[in-house]
Amino acid sequence: MSVWDKAKAKVDQAVGHAEELWGQSHGDAAAALDGEARRLEGEVEEEQAEHPEHSHPGQHPDDDGLAGAGAR
Repeated sequence: MSVWDKAKAKVDQAVGHAEELWGQSHGDAAAALDGEARRLEGEVEEEQAEHPEHSHPGQHPDDDGLAGAGAR
């Protein structure tokens, strides 16, 4: 990921944090949850930018895809 992607992730975190605090201080649960979601999304994007080898969505690097294959 580029420097711009990292910067976008930081902006998402800051905006999400601000929205989360605004929602909490004004009793707006929807705004607080939306802010938390945006902040967490920014954290994930930043993590992916720092460690691109782990950025495959939904699969852990050690996952062989066989979890629960014989569980019936």
